[in-house]
Amino acid sequence: MEHILSLIGLAKKAGRVEIGEEPVGSAARGKKARVILIAEDAAAASVRRAKAFADAGNCLYLTIPAGKDDLGRCLGRTSCAMAAVTDIGFADAIVKKLAAMQPEVYGDAAEKIAVKARRAAERRREQAQHEKNVRRGKKRVHAEAAAPAVQAEEKEPKRPARTYTKRRGMKPADRDRFVGSRPVKKGKGSDRRKK
Repeated sequence: MEHILSLIGLAKKAGRVEIGEEPVGSAARGKKARVILIAEDAAAASVRRAKAFADAGNCLYLTIPAGKDDLGRCLGRTSCAMAAVTDIGFADAIVKKLAAMQPEVYGDAAEKIAVKARRAAERRREQAQHEKNVRRGKKRVHAEAAAPAVQAEEKEPKRPARTYTKRRGMKPADRDRFVGSRPVKKGKGSDRRKK
């Protein structure tokens, strides 16, 4: 049990734990709570409120095999009846340790939180890839849109590349270099002098 309490204390030092009824309620209503931990000797009204918070926030609530004094001590308080872990990684680790101690009681909760942790990790990877693409200027090509474009490209004959003449003062090597490119358009910011 000491490993679990030390892990909860570590999450508290990282700022990922809400302690007490009001902060737990606001974290759950804001969909930030991942798991609500209740001391085994908490009052029935506290357990009922924690269950209501968990239902409102769509998160797990678990009664841990530690008293209010033990839970409070690991969180830097004299006593604590309920706490909410707001980080999915810490929540997953705590529930896994509880499931290792008592698999028949916490086994289902460990499976549910593992699925949530996997989904959260996948969303983080997708968000990181999206931000990387935005920085590089890549645009997403949908599979449905890409397939017709390839078929249309095969049916239409390609237009011949633009050729530049000697009239424009280009050397033959430069002509090959700019084959197929478009001319530069001058806009508002360009340096055009009116004559």
